[in-house]
Amino acid sequence: MSERFDFTGDELAPAYRAAVDAIEAGDLVVLPTDTVYGIAADAFKADAVQRLLDAKGRGRDMPPPVLISVVESLDALATDVPEAGRKLCEKFWPGPLTVICHAQGSLMWDLGETQGTVALRVPDHENTRELLSRTGPLAVSSANLSGQPAALDVYDAEAQLLDSVAVYLDGGAVTGGQPSSIVDLTGDVPHIVRIGALSVQQIREVVPEATTDLEPDEKPQDEKPTESIADASEEVTDDKPEDEKSADVRPAD
Repeated sequence: MSERFDFTGDELAPAYRAAVDAIEAGDLVVLPTDTVYGIAADAFKADAVQRLLDAKGRGRDMPPPVLISVVESLDALATDVPEAGRKLCEKFWPGPLTVICHAQGSLMWDLGETQGTVALRVPDHENTRELLSRTGPLAVSSANLSGQPAALDVYDAEAQLLDSVAVYLDGGAVTGGQPSSIVDLTGDVPHIVRIGALSVQQIREVVPEATTDLEPDEKPQDEKPTESIADASEEVTDDKPEDEKSADVRPAD
């Protein structure tokens, strides 16, 4: 039986406690972000990540991205991050930027068919970042069934995911709506693989050398895979990332 908690205001203790308990038990939690609502699982529990994929109706070829609470966690989860990628993270985190990086080889996790990569993001949502500081990194994809629009409020998420989720955190309607933009940092230069809340121009103001195969106004549709490289999620919409894709399959937000 699912539980719903108010995730606004000052009385947050019961919500944090229930969400942390659910994550530690390997269950799923729906939470708000600055883009769309996400469905979260402990990134280091393979069975919990599989439960997330099953709840959405998606396969291991669409691994979820990982949300972290602070930019300083980047080097704990990723390796060989180029200076240009660090500039992007310092500029846009917390915010609607997902970066695909080479994953630290020592990490004991199984997010799906990531080809040795991980998609990372720091959401611009204070309460969700506080939760992440208590749970550690969470695998998070958009809170919707695969192929359906991403949920913009907790009731839409609950209508789609039902009892597959143990705890629903009600942070009100999100105002972002667009998924995060995704930049692949695993190549020689940053490569924009999804245009979301951040435009190509905004990204190139920080790293002028960033490349892309997308038109400036082109935004991948929900659950539509992008070209493979070595891609999510979440936050969003559920594009093959959005829900954010890890290197040979981009993340789903």
